[in-house]
This record gives sequence, structure tokens and C-alpha cells, in this order.
Amino acid sequence: MTTQTALPSDTAPACVAAPDPSTLRRAITASALGNATEWFDYGIYAYGVTYISAALFPGDTDEAVLFALATFAISFLVRPLGGLFWGPLGDRIGRKSVLALTILLMAGATFGVGLIPSYDRIGFWAPTLLILLRMVQGFSTGGEYGGAATFMAEYAPDERRGFFGSFLEVGTLAGFSLGAALMLLFSLTLGETAMHEWGWRIPFLIAAPMGLIGTYLRSRMDDTPIFLEECVVAEAQRSPGIGALIRDHWRPLLVVGGLVVALNVVNYTLLSYMPTYLQRRIGLSADQALIVPIIGMVFMMCFLPVAGALSDRIGRRPMWRISLLGLLAGVVPLYMLMGTGLAGAIVAFVLLGLLYVPQLATISANFPALFPTPVRFAGFAIAYNVSTSIFGGTAPAIGSAMINWTGDQLMPAYYMMIACLIGLVALHYMPETAGKSLREDPFAPRSAR
Repeated sequence: MTTQTALPSDTAPACVAAPDPSTLRRAITASALGNATEWFDYGIYAYGVTYISAALFPGDTDEAVLFALATFAISFLVRPLGGLFWGPLGDRIGRKSVLALTILLMAGATFGVGLIPSYDRIGFWAPTLLILLRMVQGFSTGGEYGGAATFMAEYAPDERRGFFGSFLEVGTLAGFSLGAALMLLFSLTLGETAMHEWGWRIPFLIAAPMGLIGTYLRSRMDDTPIFLEECVVAEAQRSPGIGALIRDHWRPLLVVGGLVVALNVVNYTLLSYMPTYLQRRIGLSADQALIVPIIGMVFMMCFLPVAGALSDRIGRRPMWRISLLGLLAGVVPLYMLMGTGLAGAIVAFVLLGLLYVPQLATISANFPALFPTPVRFAGFAIAYNVSTSIFGGTAPAIGSAMINWTGDQLMPAYYMMIACLIGLVALHYMPETAGKSLREDPFAPRSAR
């Protein structure tokens, strides 16, 4: 594997001063708000899928729900294209410029879903418009998450990157929880009839101000200190092509891709698919199916900074190992507990969420650190989005289809176990990144670091 050639002393970039606490807080807020906007969209779509399917798709309830879940998955199929476009662009022109655009596109696509006329009014144009908007959302998200994590990691001090990076995932769950809470609030106050007619659209429209605020905050930030240092490096050296990225950095691409299989199969099964699973497979009411994940996500948000700080002390690898082994051992019995009723579902979801937290808390501290600065945005974005598009975004539809084919309500749990096994294989090849400088390439031979 080739490594970046050291610059001569007379051309080496001077280190840019570390950000002050106020700048660091604004960087965290700007990153987390974009992530919250992204996951707000996923939350309102996943938790409003029964209303969306009834309004925008033909057929009976089961068919319409499956179509709506498949449309959710379609947006993930274009995420790799977004990663291929936004990642190299972010390594070339800067992190903050790309992030200001991606959050605006994401929010605009989400807003547009709330304006689509019903299937009864415009026929197949309704699902067609939904698919197009989901593709725009997926394309923009292809640059959003990798960019936000890179932005956060490059601003955070090395010794506390896990703690500060965990707040990006607090934004994830905050956005998701807000989407779920709004769906629940409108469902309780408006009733089923109004929700089916027009109430489900309101949360989608709220995405517009979130996107505008996020764009404003990001546009006022300076780019990251590490990226500004790289700006003095020759263009060809600073932003290699996709072919060079794959040739020289295939190891971190494969490691991140394998870890993301475990991360996002668990993530989208647990967060996105769970309301549908609880309502249609376990028999909870629509309101109960929303309450369970909201309670679980509140617990997860409380423990994310704790897990992030712990990863700074004991390392990222032990945190991932604890999570993957814990899920392997616990997912089937906890799914069985979930099937006993509302109380069992709450306890099971909370425990599954806490087992998942060590992975979630360390994403933005760990994955960007596996790539050197000139290819960090592109490498993370491409590896993350290719794996997510194949395994993560399809997880709700696959879980639902596997239950339909086999009649076994535990199929989503088995799918999660397979994903965790893949994650353990990838973890074996992952170097430890805790406390290491982002100016190093952890996959480079020791003599070259």
C-alpha cells in the first residue's frame, strides 16, 4: 500500500491553531443539527409509514406498506452515488461548503414529500414523486453523514474525540425521536381520520426551517484545522481520484464497509423498522408502537456521551467487541421478550439500544480516523454509503419479507446476528484509533508513520 509522501520541511504546512471551546461547541452544533435533520426524515417516514402508504400507494394495506418500505430502501440505493460525488468534492473544496449544500437538499426533499398529492388525486404520479424525492434525499445524505463525521472528528482534540464525536449521534437520535414524537403527538391530538387525510404531512413540512437553520450555522463556520493545513499541499497529492483511493486505501474501505454492515443492519432494524414490527407483527397499537422506541432512544441518548468518553479511555475496539458480542448473545431472547406485550417491548428495546450504543457512540471518532486527511471525506463516504445502501437501508424491507416468507417473527433478530458476525470479522482487521492523531495513517507501515 502506498502512503502519502512526507513534505520537505520548507513546504510543510504550518499547523493551524486548535479551535477554542466556543468554536468547538459551534462545530458540534453545526454537525449534529445536520445529522438530526437527516434522521428526522427517517423518523417521520418510518413512524408514519402506515399513513404514507395509505395516502400515496395503491393496493391493500399489506401491499401498500411493503411498497412504502421498498421506497424507503430505494433512497439508499443512490447513497453510493452521493458518496462518490460529495466525498471527493469535500476533500477538494472543503468540508463546510459541501455540508451547507447537503443539508439544504435533504431538508428540501423531506419538505417536498409533505406536498405530494394523494394517490386518489394523481394516481401513479404520487408514488413516482415520492421515489424521486427519496432519491434526492439519498443522494444528499450520501455526502451528509461522512462529511459531518469528518468535520466533527477533525475539530475535536485527539484525546477526547470519542466524547465529542458521540454528540453527532445524540443529534441522530434527537432527530429520530423528534420525528417519532411529532407523529405520536399529531396522532393523539388529531385522531386516525385526520392523520390519514392530512395530519401525516405536517412533520415533513417542519424539515424546511431545520434545513435553513443548519445551512446558516454551517456557512458561518471555518473549515477544519486539519483540512486547512492540507490546503497548502499540491492538488494532485491532496485529492487523488477514486481509482487511487481504492488502490491505496482498500484496507480501510473494506474494514469500514464490514463494520457498517453490523452497525446499520442493527440501526435500521432497531430504529426504522421497529414501529412497523411492533404494530403489525406484535399487535401493539399505533401509539404504543411509537412510545416504545421513543423511550428507548431517550435512554440511548443519555448513555452516548458516556460510551464516547469511555472509548477515549479503553479504546474503540473493546467498545465494538462488547457491543457485537452482546447483541449476538442477546438479540433473540430480547426479541422474544418484545413479543410479550408493551412492558416487555419497552424493556427489550431499551436493552437492545444500550447494547448498540458502544457502536453508535464511536462512529465519528473511529471511522474518519481510519483514512488519511487527503481522502478522509471520500473514503468514509464511499465505504459507509455502499455498505449502508446494500445492507442498512434494505433491512426493514428484508425483515418484513423474511417474516412473510417464513412466518417466523424472529427473522429480523437472525438477520441482526448475521450482520454482527460480519462486523466481528471486520473488527479483527481494524487498528485502534483512540488517542491517535488524525494526521497519521493507521494502516501505513510503522516505519512510514
